[in-house]
Amino acid sequence: MDKWTNGEREAPEPLEGNVVGTVVAGTLIWLVLFLGQLPFYGWFADGGHTWWVWTCAAGAGLGCVGIWYVRARDKAIRRARQD
Repeated sequence: MDKWTNGEREAPEPLEGNVVGTVVAGTLIWLVLFLGQLPFYGWFADGGHTWWVWTCAAGAGLGCVGIWYVRARDKAIRRARQD
């Protein structure tokens, strides 16, 4: 592990891409999965798998927080570049 942490190599630049679009796409996928499972909620409940439905709901909800976060981050980056 020393070869990565002893300063012999430079860390690569972080990848920057369309972060907002990526988070929005992931959030939409979680939302579609949640909505697609709702008609089968009884089947999931009978099998003890309702956590699948609620995992998708949590993914969509946390994705909304993520959208807010990455949009605020992009604004802060743009503001910092203007200074």
